[in-house]
Amino acid sequence: MAINPVPDHVPPEMVRDFSLFTSPGMPPTPNGDPHAAVACAHDGPPIFYSPYNTQDGRGTWVVTRAADQRKVLQDAETFSSHRSIFSSILGETWPTIPLELDPPAHGAFRSLLSPLLSPKRVTALEPVVRERAIALIDRITASATSCDVMKDFAFPFTVSIFLRFLGLPDQGLDTFVGWAKDLLHGDDVERPVAARKIVAFIDELATNRRKDPVDDLMTFIVQAQIEGRRLTDGEIRGIGVLVFVAGLDTVAAAIGFDLAYLARNLKDQELLRSEPDRILLATEELLRAYPPIQLIRVATKDIDFEGAPIRKGDYVSCATMIANRDPEEFESPNTVDLAREHNRHAAFGYGPHRCLGSHLARREIVIGLEEWLARIPTFRIKEGTAPITCGGHVFGIENLILDWS
Repeated sequence: MAINPVPDHVPPEMVRDFSLFTSPGMPPTPNGDPHAAVACAHDGPPIFYSPYNTQDGRGTWVVTRAADQRKVLQDAETFSSHRSIFSSILGETWPTIPLELDPPAHGAFRSLLSPLLSPKRVTALEPVVRERAIALIDRITASATSCDVMKDFAFPFTVSIFLRFLGLPDQGLDTFVGWAKDLLHGDDVERPVAARKIVAFIDELATNRRKDPVDDLMTFIVQAQIEGRRLTDGEIRGIGVLVFVAGLDTVAAAIGFDLAYLARNLKDQELLRSEPDRILLATEELLRAYPPIQLIRVATKDIDFEGAPIRKGDYVSCATMIANRDPEEFESPNTVDLAREHNRHAAFGYGPHRCLGSHLARREIVIGLEEWLARIPTFRIKEGTAPITCGGHVFGIENLILDWS
């Protein structure tokens, strides 16, 4: 990984050896806990500079306090979302939409898409979500007393719901999950290959839906209008790529981390099984303890922010997993308390770019846990196996073998 030099305007005492990609606990690690590992960020200054805190080795300012992250994420005029993080892998500069648009353009596209993921639409989807969870779990229990929960449940569950949203059959599930894994967790060779495959897929899907419209998201996008005009090919691609990538990894990872926690903490597991009404509140605490993403902004002007001399063009990291371990925000932040109330966690971000899919993500996690605990007896991590976790732009877990024999 290439590492850029520390800019001259960054005081040496504000530079810290920290990275969500390479610090201890971040590379793929058996039985790792990258969320607990990032808590070390609170041992130093509230804002510091990391020389290598992105997938391409670029330096960022790291904002550790939840309150300061909210200030950054709510100030789109000073801290821009336009990074072209996906297209830059291909040497291009188009934004994913609406994530990488700033106001006022952001508002128009968000207003277009928000009704598709509204609480009302998610409630209407709930029977389908629950039916899918039950079918997968019943298939597992029909012939086994253990499973690789990511491969057999978390990914098929969440990705199939997402594919239904896109209007696609489940047959491509394994291929799409592979693309997402290479894109988010792959090396410098795998990431561009995956990105090109995703772009080609989205472009082809858009072309097909123009010719043969159906009742799905892509048809809606190719037929939609913004300010009295149809969307451009680039705008359709930007929306399609964002929805595709966002739907493939993060919710499955969250469910995986949650089930790993419950497999190691049998008292909490049995509490939720015996009192399922607690699952809704517990999900918020698990979202706090195990959020998957780092949010990055780009400074649009020179600013001294809470003592940090941030200059135009600097990257500013607001990692949800760091904010959610803030001792000024949460009592005993490194303790998972499933009865924690007034839980102002950052799992879905803050401000105008707060996650559009948060309502659907919540329901998927709640329903997944409800049905798993209702149908699977006391489960543990299978003896002789070790789940592998990793940090990065999106935290991940794999090889999570659960046993209930």
